[in-house]
This record gives sequence, C-alpha cells and structure tokens, in this order.
Amino acid sequence: MTTSTATEGTEDSGAHPRFTEGLRELGLGDLHTRIRRFPDATRTAAEAAAAIGCELDQICKSLIFAADGVPVLVLMDGASRVDVELVRRELCATKVTRARADLVRETTGYAIGGVPPFGHRTRTRVLADRSLLEHDTVWAAAGTPYAVFPMEPEALIAHAGAALVDVRERTA
Repeated sequence: MTTSTATEGTEDSGAHPRFTEGLRELGLGDLHTRIRRFPDATRTAAEAAAAIGCELDQICKSLIFAADGVPVLVLMDGASRVDVELVRRELCATKVTRARADLVRETTGYAIGGVPPFGHRTRTRVLADRSLLEHDTVWAAAGTPYAVFPMEPEALIAHAGAALVDVRERTA
C-alpha cells in the first residue's frame, strides 16, 4: 500500500505536531482526516505529484525568500518558478534571495521539502501566486517531507493570510 489516510492522531496522519496544532488554531481540525502520508519522501513538487497521482501544477509549493533580509513565504504552483524580481517589486524591496535552509527552519519550524502554507513558528508576510486558483484542489506539505493535504486554493490562500499576486516566472 503506498498511501494511508489519517484517522485522528498526528501519528496516523504523519503530519508534523506544529502543523497539527496550526490546524486546530485555524479551526481546521477536520482536515486531519484528509492528510496523506507516503512511505517515500515527497520533498519536491514532482515527487509529491507522482505520489498523489495529480498534475504537477496542483502542488502548492511553500517557498521562503529573504526580502532585504526579512523572511517572506511565497505559495507557488508546482510546475512554475518564482520570479524574484516580481517578488522584489511586489514587496518594494531592494533585494530578494532564496532563503538559506537555516533561515527556513528558524522562520517556519520546518525543514525544506516539508514546509506547509500555514502553522509556522513565526508569522511572516505571505504572497500566493494567482496560478493556484486554476484548480479546484491543490496539495501542500503537512510539515514533513512525507505528508500532504488537499485543500481548495481559495481556502488555502485565506488561511495562510496571503496576498494574491502574480509572481510566476514567464518563459519567453
């Protein structure tokens, strides 16, 4: 069996305890039953899409950037890349870079490959790319590289407290 559906506890779902607490705080405790745990890592969007059996752009990546040294979370569909110049303009920042692994963990409480869209250690500014709205359901990490959950993109964006923006890299 490649997947299991959670019943009630953190152990059953494979979700990170901080994420589980974040769900409760947001009034989303019932979401726990929809979390799926996989025996193999789903660290990348491609790994997650393959394990779930969905399209790559149905994965919601949670990416931390540093805007003038301040962490910012960008939610992006799994098939696209973030255009840091568009993020820089959106935030009126001087410089935007991909955050180092230690800053990601310090800010969110999670390791890269398992960062969920909400339930973080510290509150950060959140940007969500409009491309997420192209689907009825998107899948995001549940705090570990082995667990994911489905959610309607509008609800995910609202619970993350994200501003809806266009920061997807365009191909020429």
